[in-house]
Amino acid sequence: RWQKIFTIPLWSKIAVFWNKMFLTIIVLLIVLFLDAIREVRKYSAAHAIERAVNVNSSAFDHIQMKLFRSQRNLYLSGFSLFLWLVLRRTITLLTQLAKGMASHAALETQVDDATEAAKKYMAENERLQEALNEKGSGKKSSEAADEKLKKEVEHLKAELLKTSNALDKAKSEVTAVKKQSEGLKKEYDNLMKEYKQLQDSVNEAEDKKDL
Repeated sequence: RWQKIFTIPLWSKIAVFWNKMFLTIIVLLIVLFLDAIREVRKYSAAHAIERAVNVNSSAFDHIQMKLFRSQRNLYLSGFSLFLWLVLRRTITLLTQLAKGMASHAALETQVDDATEAAKKYMAENERLQEALNEKGSGKKSSEAADEKLKKEVEHLKAELLKTSNALDKAKSEVTAVKKQSEGLKKEYDNLMKEYKQLQDSVNEAEDKKDL
């Protein structure tokens, strides 16, 4: 499914602006996060001073409300920044996984074609060997035909060796792609687990704020 999605021409057009949009949102979230930290420090100090003085209760409540809002903004901006980075990493992994699956399918097709070609050359080689043996046993066999058959046999052996090397190379590439795909899947699963844990912690934080 992801392979079909990433092969859509619209996605390639969107990917051109993806890095710019990502950097813009990252800068915005960092600014909001730093501003939230500044507000928390500001109202935490004011809250401590007002609590120590304890002169005006309305002013104390107002500062406490400001402190609560600044802490809320800090949590929201921090979680948003982290989730946006997780989203970027997830999309990158999905893209790499889709490309790996596509190359894996192409390599499997290449391996199948190479296997069929090798079987075909082996069958032709056996047939020519039998024909060569029959020609050699007959009294009316000509040397020209024997030389021609020998050349064809040598040519087929060379083609068979070349095909076998291509088959071994394709198999090794398939193994490497499988290992890479497994690693990407494991990393994607770990990211999804971290995302779920983070979502649970966000929900717990929101429940505590509601209380």
